[in-house]
Amino acid sequence: MNQSENELPVALSIAGSDSGAGAGIQADLLSFAAHGVFGTTALSALTAQNPDGVSAVHPVPASFVREQAEQVARFFKISAAKTGMLPTAEIIAAVADFFEAHPTVKLVVDPVMIATSGAKLIDDNAIATLRERLIPLASVVTPNLDEAEVLLGEKFAWRANAETAVEDLAASAEELADALGVPVLLKGGHGNGDKVFDALAFPKAQGGFKSFAQHPRVANINTHGSGCTLSAAIAANLAAAPANTDAKETLAGAVARAVDYVSDGIANPLPVAGDRFIAHLHS
Repeated sequence: MNQSENELPVALSIAGSDSGAGAGIQADLLSFAAHGVFGTTALSALTAQNPDGVSAVHPVPASFVREQAEQVARFFKISAAKTGMLPTAEIIAAVADFFEAHPTVKLVVDPVMIATSGAKLIDDNAIATLRERLIPLASVVTPNLDEAEVLLGEKFAWRANAETAVEDLAASAEELADALGVPVLLKGGHGNGDKVFDALAFPKAQGGFKSFAQHPRVANINTHGSGCTLSAAIAANLAAAPANTDAKETLAGAVARAVDYVSDGIANPLPVAGDRFIAHLHS
């Protein structure tokens, strides 16, 4: 099926449902819509949560996760996709099976492993399956600093030193891209300092191209869901990108636009629950 110029590009999110609507499938659909992309979904888990935390998680059977995605693919031409919370090794394997069967879909993997509280959301077997089966299929992987440390198997000693964060962040992004064999957007939001730096790095085998983004750190804002929204915005930009363009430049542009989109939302928060503010990530 060929997509005409008048058709909306289609993106797929395979992720969990967030009852508070700040993250997960709900945030992804809003981000897709904000970028003029038709959003489709395959739910991997139901969660009971709000911006303060998660109280319960109910994984969806792996075979049903795949069937949701296959039903989408039977009707739509999926240009790009993103994955979020994939709570079990079986679900990750089923999702990898789907993307192996649909290799033209540009895939953004948000390796959701660790909650903001520091709690691990998936077990070691699931992490191994994520790294061995799904990540090699990705156009880009978007870990935060905690997730990157898990994927590398080492702690970043430089995290406590904001003075050299940008150089060290870039070096760590390059190291992780080489270790995973795919491009990596290493997000610096879990660092410290007055500025947030993000680094996009390609493996040396792909030329080692890299780029940087920086934006002011905004205090006293609940940024729950910002990682979901960022990966969805990257997928939306990849879905909308013209065909037959340079893959590296297309990815770099998609990342830059997505980072600007999320940064603007954090800088312009919405007041909720009295004097509490959450990032306005869906404008």
